[in-house]
Amino acid sequence: MKTTVVRYKLKEGRAEENRAFIGEVFAELDANRPEGLRYVSFQLEDALTFVHIAVVETEDGSNPLPESAAFKKFVADLRERCDEPPAAQIADIVGSYRLFWEKPDDSA
Repeated sequence: MKTTVVRYKLKEGRAEENRAFIGEVFAELDANRPEGLRYVSFQLEDALTFVHIAVVETEDGSNPLPESAAFKKFVADLRERCDEPPAAQIADIVGSYRLFWEKPDDSA
């Protein structure tokens, strides 16, 4: 299992655009449901700082997120939208209480 944490700060006036891109990523993930990926995005209280956490649990260790068309669109000009560029770090989960849960299946 590999956990990556990414933090960045946007330029003034770019938060809503960023949220829209993120919404498209999650819509695509919900539609395609790639196996072996747990992903969450946070917008911090300053409204300009975002944190993304991806946990990859695929057998071969590959991350399905960069293959997403919506994710490619999101990151295409992310650095241009930023005041502080994305800083990615690998992290070890020390503890977790229900942070990554599955959405209930509404089809049952």
